[in-house]
Amino acid sequence: MTQNMKYLVQLSRIFVGVLFIISGFIKLNDPLGFSYKLQEYFGADVLNMELLIPYALLISVFVVVFEVVLGVFLLIGYQTKFTVYSLLAMIVFFTFLTFYSAYFDKVKDCGCFGDALKLTPWESFTKDVILLVLILILVYGLKHIQPIFSKLPTTVMALLSFIISLWFGYHVLMHLPSIDFRAYAIGKNIQEQMAIPDNAPKPVLEYTWTFKVNGENQEFITNGSYPSVDGDYVGVETKTIDEGYIPPIQDFSIESEDEDLTAYFLEKDKLVLVAMYNITTAETDGVAKLKSFTEKAAKKGYTVIGLTSSGNTEKQKVKETYGLNFDFYLCDEKVIKTIVRSNPGVVLLEKGTVINKAHWNDIADIEL
Repeated sequence: MTQNMKYLVQLSRIFVGVLFIISGFIKLNDPLGFSYKLQEYFGADVLNMELLIPYALLISVFVVVFEVVLGVFLLIGYQTKFTVYSLLAMIVFFTFLTFYSAYFDKVKDCGCFGDALKLTPWESFTKDVILLVLILILVYGLKHIQPIFSKLPTTVMALLSFIISLWFGYHVLMHLPSIDFRAYAIGKNIQEQMAIPDNAPKPVLEYTWTFKVNGENQEFITNGSYPSVDGDYVGVETKTIDEGYIPPIQDFSIESEDEDLTAYFLEKDKLVLVAMYNITTAETDGVAKLKSFTEKAAKKGYTVIGLTSSGNTEKQKVKETYGLNFDFYLCDEKVIKTIVRSNPGVVLLEKGTVINKAHWNDIADIEL
């Protein structure tokens, strides 16, 4: 029995450690994206903890670095008691969070694996329950978790995992994610990502019709057709059984106050998008770099436009303050945040295909 327990603990140790490292690294590759997800959770309609929203990025970096480090600690057997109980505390919190969002249908994607792997809330909850069981096995078999190296190498590896994780998180925040899992990654075509193929699965809806028959309400279920019922119509409710094919890009648009110019601009041979989802919160050092870059791009034959969700007053103010000579168009804030993890950020398009993109820190390195 003891031998079997040892094997079970070691298998759990490997599985939990590797999964925490993978999950943490994917989020560490894009801590800004994870902070946006935390802001969703902290919002009034989810956990109603809006006082934490300004600290979402700080919390994001702490959580993902801690997640990676705990995974490494578990695998090498460093500070086992602290590690296992920290893992337990973290998974209990995550399990509560995913159950809450699933049961109350608050957040459609938990963000557990960033943009690399989308899980529904119930899938995320199931994953967390499995992890909870495995971590409870680790708690029970704590004495079987021994360091795989001597004390000094184990301590050095633990310290290095923390330093490297912290450095990597800082690096991607100051530039862009090293691996871009989103639909706006370099090489992807926006029009193709928005299109729905002819043979794509269609949504499946279930209609529950209520009729009063012989003085009593009765329900009739169809796939959309009006039922042949000898009674008085009372009402109908619809339920989505299968959402069918959902294109990777759904809400991208470039709009003026009068018209939708998305198709027009996506056909441009040489287009520079200056993404600034919120002008008032944009990094001033980054905005100051835009003038020289956009003027250089215009001289080289590029059409230059800005994308923002801010209003006319903010648009006019930033143009006057920094001497910008291009127009801003409207786009949803969440979409702009997805396009490039920088405020401001720059994206180069060629007939809708992303050729290059850059954080404002790297604008000078973009080749035109």
